[in-house]
Amino acid sequence: MLVAPVPSIDSHSLLIFLLQVCTLLFLAIVMGRLAGRVGMPPIVGELTAGVLVGPSLMGWLAPGLSGWLLPADPAQTHMLDAVGQIAVLLLVGLTGAEVDLGMMRRRGRTAVQISLSGLIIPLGLGIAVGYPLAGILSPGGSGTTVFALFLGVAMCVSAIPVIAKTLMDMNLIHRNVGQLMLIAGMIDDAFGWFMLSIVSAMAVGGLGGADIALTLVRMLLVLLVAVLIGRPLIRTALRWHTGSPERVVAMVSVLILLAAAGTQSLELEAVFGAFLCGLLIGSSKEFTPEHTSSLRTVVVGVLAPLFFATAGLRVDLRALARLEVLAAALAVLVVAVVGKFAGAYIGARLSRMSKWEALALGAGMNARGVIEVIVAMVGLRLGILDTTTYTIVVLVAVATSVMAPPLLRVAMRRVEHTEEEQLRLRSRGEEWNENSLVVEVREPKGL
Repeated sequence: MLVAPVPSIDSHSLLIFLLQVCTLLFLAIVMGRLAGRVGMPPIVGELTAGVLVGPSLMGWLAPGLSGWLLPADPAQTHMLDAVGQIAVLLLVGLTGAEVDLGMMRRRGRTAVQISLSGLIIPLGLGIAVGYPLAGILSPGGSGTTVFALFLGVAMCVSAIPVIAKTLMDMNLIHRNVGQLMLIAGMIDDAFGWFMLSIVSAMAVGGLGGADIALTLVRMLLVLLVAVLIGRPLIRTALRWHTGSPERVVAMVSVLILLAAAGTQSLELEAVFGAFLCGLLIGSSKEFTPEHTSSLRTVVVGVLAPLFFATAGLRVDLRALARLEVLAAALAVLVVAVVGKFAGAYIGARLSRMSKWEALALGAGMNARGVIEVIVAMVGLRLGILDTTTYTIVVLVAVATSVMAPPLLRVAMRRVEHTEEEQLRLRSRGEEWNENSLVVEVREPKGL
């Protein structure tokens, strides 16, 4: 029996979708550049682009235009969300591919100590504050415990893309503190995806001990398959396509999205699979960053700004007009900043680093940026967060990302340059300037 073909998208829906993409992307690019000019991470401007078009401004000042450009039609919204999901999976995968596992092994002990302290303290504080705030902020569908655990996860993550970009912009990537910051942030990210998968499974399947155990078994199964099957499979796939940059880009994209689909099918978060696949790709001898430079250009320059602008659409600043919500938002921000600073500082001091080095590590790892936004989007999709709580978490991501550069600048001016750092800098063809942190001002390459 012949099956009728699926009807294609109607012309009006296609028109609205194209106008949505053009509007959000244009505003994200403009606002991102403006943010960069005033010393803020581009993600701040890109999120602001969505806030301007969303309910916070256009939905309030011009509800008719807002309703036409952003209709309350799930099918229309899902088209934009689908593009955003592809963007975030590729972004997370490429971030994983840039992790230097060799450096991780060389400086692993110190980095692990800093990372564990920077994870446990904000995680514990986030869970502790999550329980009393659940009555005010939780939408009620997921339960108090799941909300508190989710808030703890949101408080303990860092953002490698934001940290890396900040270090590159300030020319601190060659400093020992910068290297440790990246390694500790990598560990934070990996733990964050792990915990996010567990909390997501709890939100979907309940809090039963059997469900939690099953989730852990699935996580271990994914790691086992990744090491035993995924690593040789990725090496073989890359080896077959090394002669053509276009085919390498296509294969890397397929591998990242396939890994994301695999973990999603196991009721784990797709971003965990994408990040894990990125780690395996980056550790392959057949892979070099030049292989995916063109893909990174498209993801960072087009897809990621569109994703962050889309994320900004769901921010409703009018929710902060309620006094109890504003107080809760300030409490969450304070817990996020104090927890991460205290954790990184204590871990660094236990590793016999100076107080200024410890403060610099706290300032850098406090930046949540892209990872916090992704975590917030997952929470919104699962019903753990509503518009109000989502707005609060995104504002934490923005505030902590803005805080990082000035605090890093103050702390690093008091950290002496070592001979090892100067040699590392000269190996990049640059000269050390003792009067300034910034040796060479570059065009931002990341988020």
